[in-house]
Amino acid sequence: MSNYSKEAWKAQQDRNDQLIKSSKFMRSAVTSQVLPLSIDIANTNTLDQKQIDTLQALEIEAARISISSLASLATIGELDHLGGGLDLIPSLMLTLAATDYKKVQYTIENAHASIGYYASLATLGYVDRESVVNKFRRGLDIPGHVSWVPGGTQLNGGRLGVMIPVAAGQAMGMRSRDPQSWVVCHCGDAGWIAGQALNGFNAADIGNLPLTFVMQRNGIQLSDSNKNVMDKDPRKIVESMGVEIVELKSLFETSEMYKAYKYAHGKAMEGRPTMIFPTGFSSSDGERVDFKWLANRFGLESEIEAITNKNKIAMDQEIWVPGALMSYRDIVPMLECVLLVNDLPGGVGHHDGHMKGRDETEVLGNVMLTRNEAQQAAFDDISSAAKLEVTTNARPEVGSENLTLSTEQLAEVSLPEAGKMSSARAGSEAAYAAVAKAHPNDTFIVSCDLNPSTKLGKAAAQIPAQNQIELSIEEQAALLVADGLAMSSNKPQVNVVSTFSAFFEGIAREGLELWRYQRNLNGINEGLNVIMHMSHVGACTGRDHFSGWSLDWVSLAMGYLPYIDRFYAPADARAAFVAVKDACARYGAHIVSIPRDNLIVLSDEQGNPLYNPESEWEAVTLLRKHDGAKSAILALGATAGIAQQAAEELGGKADVYVINGLPLPDDFLQGIFEKYESVVTAEDGIIGTRDSGIRGFASMVISAASNTNIKTEHIGIVDPRIAPSEGHEEVWEHFGITSSAIVSAVESLE
Repeated sequence: MSNYSKEAWKAQQDRNDQLIKSSKFMRSAVTSQVLPLSIDIANTNTLDQKQIDTLQALEIEAARISISSLASLATIGELDHLGGGLDLIPSLMLTLAATDYKKVQYTIENAHASIGYYASLATLGYVDRESVVNKFRRGLDIPGHVSWVPGGTQLNGGRLGVMIPVAAGQAMGMRSRDPQSWVVCHCGDAGWIAGQALNGFNAADIGNLPLTFVMQRNGIQLSDSNKNVMDKDPRKIVESMGVEIVELKSLFETSEMYKAYKYAHGKAMEGRPTMIFPTGFSSSDGERVDFKWLANRFGLESEIEAITNKNKIAMDQEIWVPGALMSYRDIVPMLECVLLVNDLPGGVGHHDGHMKGRDETEVLGNVMLTRNEAQQAAFDDISSAAKLEVTTNARPEVGSENLTLSTEQLAEVSLPEAGKMSSARAGSEAAYAAVAKAHPNDTFIVSCDLNPSTKLGKAAAQIPAQNQIELSIEEQAALLVADGLAMSSNKPQVNVVSTFSAFFEGIAREGLELWRYQRNLNGINEGLNVIMHMSHVGACTGRDHFSGWSLDWVSLAMGYLPYIDRFYAPADARAAFVAVKDACARYGAHIVSIPRDNLIVLSDEQGNPLYNPESEWEAVTLLRKHDGAKSAILALGATAGIAQQAAEELGGKADVYVINGLPLPDDFLQGIFEKYESVVTAEDGIIGTRDSGIRGFASMVISAASNTNIKTEHIGIVDPRIAPSEGHEEVWEHFGITSSAIVSAVESLE
């Protein structure tokens, strides 16, 4: 690394440290003084009037905080999703009352409704009101989408639909720790149709998971009403995936909503997922529902007469009133949303709700944002009650101890001998099986109908049925379920998902992308405690031709280096055992990349195995050393065998280093450049050309060498468009990944 790069890195770390230092909630642990709002849903059949008044009083307070926050945001010309945030509050407040952060947890799929989330947490005292009002979308503490803050959900929301399979994983993991566990996932009426969401519903069903979805069925999407964007009834589709629909009229009638929650909790204890679905109100139910009905229901006669007169609509116009009202309690926008879903003049969506040009005092003075006498008394009572001291703790530090193997357990392991030809899969299979045998209750496996190929079957046979789930070809959902498993407990546990690496590069990528926006409580976006097991990496995939190839696996893994603990690229079966053993022993995100075909088991210069079961993992291993060598061959993973052959053919001109994975040790490349005159890299993946741009491991080396006098050459795939359908040796020959190519590269630099 150049002096400039080092200085730039240090400057970035200094800025990071300052951002954390100036934050209020981004810490390893945060203690809050919280209102004693708690409902034991397992032992409470119905809510009494005092509980109803308390919940509604707190809803109003959260709505008022939301309004004030958006009014503050308007002073800098910004807006947010106020409509959905206000809509979220009634059901979220009930969820918060039922949540104990141990056996009952929650998450939010429609993460753009975040102002309702933050305002609800401020109402209860987990975060302070001032931060939500004046810092929302203006700092690290209270960002624009749902992120982890004290009292909140660890599952930071991003793309619609994603949290549904993630919540399934969380429910699966929690159930294994406590059979009375329950997860509530709030979701919108747009994201449910996403492919990963449908796969998530399926996972909830086939896993018999204690999971309840609460849909904010307000009838409005980003650009228009559901009717005009996605005119589908979620009930039939979600129910067909195995999730029972629990219908109720609305999410703003607290007592009825609790009945639905109570029923859903009971089904969860039976291992059945449910979706609470507010149908809304219409004349088809036997009672005429028109604007007169709406005025009577909310006591809004003058406001509704004003808006209907303005838009020349009769008060006896029949309408559908959604059971989840966008902009709930913010009267004019709420009514405009009702107009929109009924295709009436004056309709406005308010997905991007705001307070621009609006009078905060006037809005807060409306009747729906004013507590009645009973609500005020309940609010005063809970506000004056003794606060609960609640500490929210960050997830464990990356690299801390996870699941380890003892000396005795390692002694039972049998691996292929040095000099033999064996698939690296034999080593990874042995490692997962050993860990599962030693820690069956703490090992979780998500499969994609490929256990025979990825060699996770022996491990799966060692663990309880409830600790594994088979998702067939739903690779994207599988990765997301594994991410959710990592959120289910801070205890040491291995969460592994295995499939072909080609699928990680394509359809399953979202499971890795999730790592980019998962924030720990300490403010750091980081990968989760998951092993992404990429099997069949590179061109070594048998005779399947392009259909199963993973040619960009190295670049893919390098793209996630800021978020992961380690990326493993073992060179042989024994190295694969060491890699998997290490990944299981360390808390954090890991990518394990295993080639399919047979490779020589490496040995040192005395003929002994280069790696043993008890070996500690290292990013670099010196394979061959020669006095006076002027070149270094850096062989990533599977190419170590041909690199060794090349060194023998070169007769002592080059030393060989096996690159077992990344990150490399600090200043390793600098040391190589100081010791040798030239460097050749070898890898089984796309590296491109200097004209098109170097990628893969080669890009790391050529970049580091750019401000030195070192000469480099690179062996890898430069043009992936045409290839034979043969065994890996023939394919490597076609792509020029051979010992002779390495020899030629070294000699070209002399």
